[in-house]
Amino acid sequence: MNNKDNKESEERAARSVHGLPYERFLRFGPENLTEAELLAIIIRTGTRSKSALVLAEEVLSLARYPKGGLLGLYDVTLQQLQNIRGIGEVKAVKLKCLAELSMRMSMARALEGISFNSSGQVAAYFMEKLRHRETECVILVCMDAKGQMVGEKKLSEGSVNMSLISPREIFLAALESRAVNILLAHNHPSGDPTPSASDKALTWNVKNAGEQMGIPLLDHIVIGDNRYVSFKEAAWFYES
Repeated sequence: MNNKDNKESEERAARSVHGLPYERFLRFGPENLTEAELLAIIIRTGTRSKSALVLAEEVLSLARYPKGGLLGLYDVTLQQLQNIRGIGEVKAVKLKCLAELSMRMSMARALEGISFNSSGQVAAYFMEKLRHRETECVILVCMDAKGQMVGEKKLSEGSVNMSLISPREIFLAALESRAVNILLAHNHPSGDPTPSASDKALTWNVKNAGEQMGIPLLDHIVIGDNRYVSFKEAAWFYES
């Protein structure tokens, strides 16, 4: 059997394994497949008792309200995926990579034409990146004179005490990126973006230090679940 015959044999085997979702993809395109059917093609093989489509449906069932469907896949852990009979480590890793790629594609689209002078656009950019996290993540965005991002640095992640984040660390990173302006963004895993007392204290400290150094803090965005608070838009930015 030559290489061409081997390839055709493999393709026929793949069609047999994938079954209906694979055939539907070839006939109608991915836009006409359900989320379960798309996942079934990624999963590729099932078990003797369960098809890849059944496995895909079980994967989607792990998603919890309010992040159902494919969106909820981002929050499902490797262990939870592997608890499904027929989903081993390799398939679980592929599914998590799929969720990560989806998020990055969403962020890449959001970054196109974004104005970092617009609190709403900044919040939209960080929303998908931060709102899924179960722990707090604090990010510094460095910008040039035209308001374009020249650097993005994770300052802290985990159980964050905002009062312990040093303005010195922030401005060392800003100087390294040759930033003209900066902004901060972080999430509240509770889903409530209302700034805490330590959020406000850090903002005021960084804002005052930035004015002295000539690298202004333009905003501090707090991300909740589909909600955000902008210090620039609210009175908190100007309190002291």
